[in-house]
Amino acid sequence: MNIENYIRDIQDFPKKGIAFKDITPLLNSPEATNACLDLLVSQLENQKIDKVVGVESRGFFFGILLAQRLNVGFIPVRKPNKLPFETISASYELEYGTDTLEIHIDAIQPGDKVLIHDDVLATGGTAKAVCELVEQLGGEIVQVNFLMELTFLNGKEKLSGKSVFSALVY
Repeated sequence: MNIENYIRDIQDFPKKGIAFKDITPLLNSPEATNACLDLLVSQLENQKIDKVVGVESRGFFFGILLAQRLNVGFIPVRKPNKLPFETISASYELEYGTDTLEIHIDAIQPGDKVLIHDDVLATGGTAKAVCELVEQLGGEIVQVNFLMELTFLNGKEKLSGKSVFSALVY
């Protein structure tokens, strides 16, 4: 199954000049969702994973499915003031400023083998910040995986030294 057939481009969203990669058709198809999940999991064969970290918000969709398939815990990384317990945070650069992400301080134990998942690897700032959070808590990053990578934005460069996999590459 070609999962790319389930990604549609929305022109000028969220602003003029942007071609947004809409994953809702993929999520609406149980067959395509399962094929995508199979592809993501296939890249983890013979890897020990203790936790899956999903990045707000579209990273939650497959992050929770990955955790369920791998029979491990799921950890949400969220925008500030969305998590109810004590957190640590990391800030990162956006094209128009900065943003911050948070994780519970007890989400990862030292030595935990962690898979990080998000929907899109674009400039790499979000993924780099999440890696910093995981490592600050003592987690060992096994892989950072994505549904899609937008190679023209060079985000992989910010993840130097990490194992990175993207199901689709544009």
